[in-house]
Amino acid sequence: MKRIPIAELLDSDAGTPDEVAASLADLRRINRWFGGTHTTRRMVKQIARTTNSASLSLLEVAAGSGDVPRATRDSLAGHGIRLDITLLDRVASHVGTGARSIVGDALALPFRDASFDLVGCGLFAHHLSPEQLVQFVTEGLRVCRRAVLINDLIRHPVHLAMVYAGSPLYRSRLTRHDAPASVRQAYTPREMAEILDQTAAVRIEISRYYLFRMGVIVWKT
Repeated sequence: MKRIPIAELLDSDAGTPDEVAASLADLRRINRWFGGTHTTRRMVKQIARTTNSASLSLLEVAAGSGDVPRATRDSLAGHGIRLDITLLDRVASHVGTGARSIVGDALALPFRDASFDLVGCGLFAHHLSPEQLVQFVTEGLRVCRRAVLINDLIRHPVHLAMVYAGSPLYRSRLTRHDAPASVRQAYTPREMAEILDQTAAVRIEISRYYLFRMGVIVWKT
């Protein structure tokens, strides 16, 4: 299945405020039900265990409403891990409440070197071309102290069929367009590894998770 870049409607705010809000609500349900939150939680727990850290700071890029990092923070608190989160998005109206937030460019992060332990993103990498993905991860490695986390979809024909089958569950017409578009332009684990080999990462770990989710830890140290 060839990767096909497709412009997604939510990226361009091609909808009414109600449609945008409904699409963001769809994304929250997709992350909660189909492995998005679980994937980020597993990666952060692995980093905390590997680095013997009880407290980590996370910059979540293209954060949207920020439900995944907030749910991760709340879950990890029960395991004795403190996660301090900051949300970054290109549109202020996309960012939810309950965390520090800033409007900024994912490819030119407005932070000094080594400002956070972790820089993460969810359902964002597939929006980027291979060249842009290298640029984003390079920026993330500059801004982080430990690692860059990528939580994204895996492109697969079965995944695409499942997304079409689930379209009656989507509340927004934006999601009915964007969900299959996301799968069509997502990367495979092999493609992701080949792209990230072009960065200055010390080590790259790619894991597969529930329902065609990919978790990538790009280690800086």
